[in-house]
Amino acid sequence: MAKDIAEQGSFSAKDYHDPPPAPLFDAVELTKWSFYRALIAEFIATLLFLYITVLTVIGYKSQTDHALNADACGGVGILGIAWAFGGMIFVLVYCTAGISGGHINPAVTFGLFLARKVSLVRAVMYMVAQCLGAISGVALVKAFQKSFYKRYGGGANTLADGYSTGTGLAAEIIGTFVLVYTVFSATDPKRNARDSHVPVLAPLPIGFAVFMVHLATIPITGTGINPARSLGAAVIYNQDKAWDDQWIFWVGPFIGAAIAAFYHQFILRAGAAKALGSFRSNPSV
Repeated sequence: MAKDIAEQGSFSAKDYHDPPPAPLFDAVELTKWSFYRALIAEFIATLLFLYITVLTVIGYKSQTDHALNADACGGVGILGIAWAFGGMIFVLVYCTAGISGGHINPAVTFGLFLARKVSLVRAVMYMVAQCLGAISGVALVKAFQKSFYKRYGGGANTLADGYSTGTGLAAEIIGTFVLVYTVFSATDPKRNARDSHVPVLAPLPIGFAVFMVHLATIPITGTGINPARSLGAAVIYNQDKAWDDQWIFWVGPFIGAAIAAFYHQFILRAGAAKALGSFRSNPSV
């Protein structure tokens, strides 16, 4: 009896097979409505993300402005700003995961592309949709809050005074690594097969990762970890400081995403060891 139970328990998990890698070029995607639906979802999600979060940043600064005799301890504070970013990612990933995968970030898309989870065509088009969505979202903020927008920095990412360029770049690399590593872990199909609750909970750790990174790096760079977010704010704010520091918010996140993809695929998932084992076991190679 105990043996039967043990045997049944050993087969309780779903059978798992690694999905095949996405093709590098997949022109067939361009003929499918589902592909364009995913692009629309990424555009709208990034637009909403920037609209809510940049409004939160500007609102906080206006509520604590000494020139207006505001309470220095008023507003949502840095904690509230971090919650706005993390909470919106949680909500939007939950809403779009089944349509586009819920990337909402060129760095996430880049990491998934390096891991062969998406094709080059999809990766490039997603990044374009995300950047356009970010620009549109910040444009809405400026349209509705024009009097406050320029006065309070337009939500643009810049390197804070007193920090070196290297420190800012490191903050973006490590912060994006945390985010993309969490994305890989939360969406790992092997874990999904073993633990049925993982797909349902996936947006939660991703949102929390964004929240925690913002707590740590808002004082340094304002927290980018999302090139579309930084670009959208810079385009609409259009001031020299935002453009001078813009490269940090592209180079840092892309490096962090690449390291996270390598770490998850080749260290944690032992991709390098599997490839080497396959090579050794095939004498004809």
